[in-house]
Amino acid sequence: MNWQSKYICAEEAAAKIQSGQRVFLTGNCASPQAFTRALCSRYMELHDVELVQLLDLGPSKCITEDMAGHIRVNSMFISANVRHAVNAGLADFTPVRLAEIPLLFSRGVLHLDVAVIQVSPPDVHGFCSYGVEISVTKTAAESAHMVIAEVNPNMPRTHGDSFIHVSHIDYMIEVDYPLPEVPPEPANATQQQIARHIAELIPDSATIQTGIGGIPNSVLRELTQHKDLGVHTELFSDGVIDLIESGVITCARKTLHPGKVVAGFVVGTRRVHDFIHDNPFFEFHPTEYVNDSFLIAQNDGMVSINSALEVDLTGQVCADSIGPAFYSGVGGQLDFVRGAARSKGGKTIIALPATAKGGTLSRIVTQLKPGAGVTTTRNDVHFVATEFGIADLWGRTIRQRVEALVHIAHPDFREDLMRYAAEQNYLPRVYSLN
Repeated sequence: MNWQSKYICAEEAAAKIQSGQRVFLTGNCASPQAFTRALCSRYMELHDVELVQLLDLGPSKCITEDMAGHIRVNSMFISANVRHAVNAGLADFTPVRLAEIPLLFSRGVLHLDVAVIQVSPPDVHGFCSYGVEISVTKTAAESAHMVIAEVNPNMPRTHGDSFIHVSHIDYMIEVDYPLPEVPPEPANATQQQIARHIAELIPDSATIQTGIGGIPNSVLRELTQHKDLGVHTELFSDGVIDLIESGVITCARKTLHPGKVVAGFVVGTRRVHDFIHDNPFFEFHPTEYVNDSFLIAQNDGMVSINSALEVDLTGQVCADSIGPAFYSGVGGQLDFVRGAARSKGGKTIIALPATAKGGTLSRIVTQLKPGAGVTTTRNDVHFVATEFGIADLWGRTIRQRVEALVHIAHPDFREDLMRYAAEQNYLPRVYSLN
């Protein structure tokens, strides 16, 4: 097949977009930078173009007051570069579980006119790899009427259900720029202490789900003495590579895809991009597969580790907003919480520092802030971890939950938490932690 005729420049590709269209842009470390620049440079020619995206790790080029009425971003997971715009009304937010986003595309709930993706160069058979970003991108490309692909030699070729044939790509843009990198966050003492508590809950041969950030990275560093761990996760970063190289992560005892790290996408540095390139130890699959709670549960000993902004005394978890202000999104938290809960020997852990704003605010709270979203319900929560310990809430009464959560709150806030609990009759009016 001669696919050279499909190559056009970024400006020509951007000219294919018409007013009133909905355009999907792949995200994370695979954002199509050349196309996005070209599209935003002609925004005055367009009206009512909607850009659907998830986490965007590059600079946001399509969110300015001047673009109102021309191009508008609809984010399904709010990244730092669009957070202000969403809360200022300059961009939209669609709350949805990560596992269900591809269904919005395939079922036509969010009809896609165009999908703009980034792939590796085609092999001799004409197959390109989605590389570091399969997640929702594969289904978006399969659902859209037109597919435009930036072809980047820096995109690793990954294994699994991670390929698209050039015959399914309408236009190709030849690019050559390094993928965005997200170095591991250095951990502080609080995150390290939380990680030590969590590591004690993870047995040998467990299959883990974890993400990026100070706490997940710290947890991985605390697992260096574990044996035969597996990975089934929506995303991973450099810390997983450390444990593979040291022989801790072998995936040998997994009950689903044994011998394979299963993931939807990667957010990390060039080191992890190079490591996954043409490496059959990794299998990448679309999010509707990776985040399917039924499939997650087929991993015996599944342990999910997710973060939160605050947890109330009954166990309600908020991870996506600060009061009414949208902060991120539900992502795959509930997918993995419910999947791990159904796993044989599984555990689900919510982790957060006990305080915020330099110790002036408790994150274990009497009530979630007015307007806050409930990311994970009190009915789904099992373990909650702070630097002060682990609260086991599964099967516990409200009184028992309050007692457990007060014990892992910062000591400066425990008395106020107990007083509120007594006023609500969660605890006896006369109660002592001793």
